[in-house]
Formats: sequence, structure tokens, C-alpha cells
Amino acid sequence: MLEEIYDSLDDGLENQKILMVQRAGNDPTILAQNDPEFKEHVYNFTPISKKGYQNFKESYRDTSMYMLNEKSYEPVRIYESAVKYGDGHYKLKIITSMVEEDDLVEDMILYLSGLYILLVASILFLNNLLLRRIWKPFYNLITQLRDFRIENNTAVEIPKSNIEEFNLLNSTVDKLIKKSTESYVAQKQFIENASHELQTPLAISINKLELFLENNDLDENQLKDLSTVMDSLSKLTRLNKSLLLLSKIENKQFEEEAKVDFTELTKHILEDFKDMAVHKKMRFKIVSNEVLKHFINEDLAIILLTNLIKNALVHGKQNEDIQIKIGSDSWQIRNFGILKELDQKTMFARFKNSANQKNSTGLGLAIAKAISEKYKLELIYSFEGVHTFKLKFPKRS
Repeated sequence: MLEEIYDSLDDGLENQKILMVQRAGNDPTILAQNDPEFKEHVYNFTPISKKGYQNFKESYRDTSMYMLNEKSYEPVRIYESAVKYGDGHYKLKIITSMVEEDDLVEDMILYLSGLYILLVASILFLNNLLLRRIWKPFYNLITQLRDFRIENNTAVEIPKSNIEEFNLLNSTVDKLIKKSTESYVAQKQFIENASHELQTPLAISINKLELFLENNDLDENQLKDLSTVMDSLSKLTRLNKSLLLLSKIENKQFEEEAKVDFTELTKHILEDFKDMAVHKKMRFKIVSNEVLKHFINEDLAIILLTNLIKNALVHGKQNEDIQIKIGSDSWQIRNFGILKELDQKTMFARFKNSANQKNSTGLGLAIAKAISEKYKLELIYSFEGVHTFKLKFPKRS
């Protein structure tokens, strides 16, 4: 840009030179104007010799000059050339004001910044106006997928679009949803049918064995063998129920929720374990100064607390208290047991603890963990001489 400005100024100076020579024909007195400081005119003529004229080279240079209107030194451009008029030869100097580079750079930055802001604003406007309309089918599909729950058997309305990629996405999502729904329904039916089909022969087998024991005189070894078989069948029945429950929890088949008072629910469950606690010479102590309520399926809440309380009773030490502490956003149970920390990596896994207790299915803590994860509760285990299981509830909004 500066090169263009200089070129324009130089052309103007050369044009003024021609005009000054033409003006000298009408007013030769201007040739006598020799003003080195350019106080009266923007030009001056200085006589030179013929040899000086012949050897003179035109030149342009920049300097600064005091400007009365600005009251400061401003940049100017000086043009020096040799001219001939009649028999005389003269050196001609002409000055003209220049653009200030600092002002030019400042203005350029200002205008380019404004242009950049305008471009960004235009892009954002086009993005909101045009792209939103283009992407509307996509966001419509995303919203439906976010609210989609396979267990509720909700339908997803696949929007139509003129864009080939969106149609491909829509058809793929539609096929995926249909296939997932079919698999979910088939799995649900299989679990229910398998549970039902297993429960019936197990119940019949146990009843037959009980009748056989009542109607036949058996020796001690035979009684022990049949007792072992009945215990195994009973354990298999509990195992079947527990696995069915786990599958239902993982498949999110417990959708009904209500605001459950965990303090009252704990007291109600402890009544069912009163005889077992007396048998093991253990006592329950409840510490509750606050109300703990949470939206949860009531049946699952009962199963969750029952498994944690039963775990403390089964693995607890006789003649020791079991402490239950209830806060506004937490529920914890503490019991004395083996003086060794449990393996936190495997304690919530299925069947990991079944070997420790003869009648245990090894699924109690796994079920408790599944229920807590379903409702975004944090089930934490810690050991400081006492085994502690703590449920942390999400903070109320």
C-alpha cells in the first residue's frame, strides 16, 4: 500500500514540475523564487550550470517539516529535478505532504479488525440461521434418542430429510432400535420363562423329598444324604431368584418410583431380622437425627437394605452391636467381623463370597451394587477395625 502511495505522490510531483515550467512562460518571475526553507512556496528554483543540468539525476527523498496547522513536524516528500527555460538552467525542488505510516498502520488495524469482527458475526449469523435449519432433523433425532427408554417400549419417529447422509443415519438408527428392542423383549421373555420353568420342578422336587422323608424310615446316612440334596435344591431356588432379580434390575424392569423414607424402612426391615439377631446374640443400634428420603422403587429399596443388613448379621461377630447411622444424604451400617479388610476389587462381584457361607448364594452384595448403580447411589466399603458399608445419596437440588 505504501508503494502505491509513493508511486501516486511521485506522479503528482512530476506533474507539478511540468505545470511549473508551463507557468514560467506566463510568469517568469517564479524562476527567481529561491526559498530553501519553503516558507513561502512549496517549490523553489536554483540556477545551475549547463554541465550541472546535463549531469543532474532526478531524486525523491523523505524528510520532515514543521507544519503550522499541526504545530509539529510532519513527514514530506521532496522531488528534485533539473529544468531548462530559455537559455537558463535550474534545479527545481517541490515538496508535498505524505501519509504518516503510524496513522496508516493504526487505521489499517482498526479497519481490518472491524472487517474481521463483521466476518465473524456474519458467519455466526449464517450458522444460526442456515445451519440450524439444515441440522434440524439431526438434532430432532438426537433429542428422541436421549429420551428413548427401551424398557418403556417408546417409539422413535425417524424424521425425513433431503440430505442423503441424514437419511442414511436415520435408517441405521431405525434398524438398530428395532433390533435392540427385539433382543430386549426376547431376553426378557427368556428370563421370565426360564425362571418359571426352573421354579416349578425345583419346588416339586423339594416337596417330593419332604414327603419321602415323612413316609419312609431311613437310616442316619440316608437322612444326611437327602438333607444335603434338599439344601442344594433350596440354594438353587434362592440362586434362581437372585439371578432373576439381577437380570430385572439390569434390564431396568423396576420403573415405578416413589419417595421412600429410609429411616422408617430400616426400622421395618429390622423387625424381620429381630429373631436372627437374638439367635446370634447381636443388637441393632440406629443413630438417626435427620430425615433421609429418596425417589426409588420401594421393592428395590427393601432388597437393597435387606441385603446389607443380612450381610452384617451373617458375617458379624456374636455379642457385638451392629450400628446403623442415617444422615440427610447417607445411610451406613457397621459391624465387627474378621479383623481383615475385604478385597474391594472382588467383593461386589457375583459368587465371590459364596464359599465363605454354606447357604450363601454369593449374590447379596452384587444385587446391592446393581441397585445402587441403577439409582446413582454410591456404595462404599471401608475398614478401620470395623467393616462399614455406606450408601451416599445424590444431593438434593
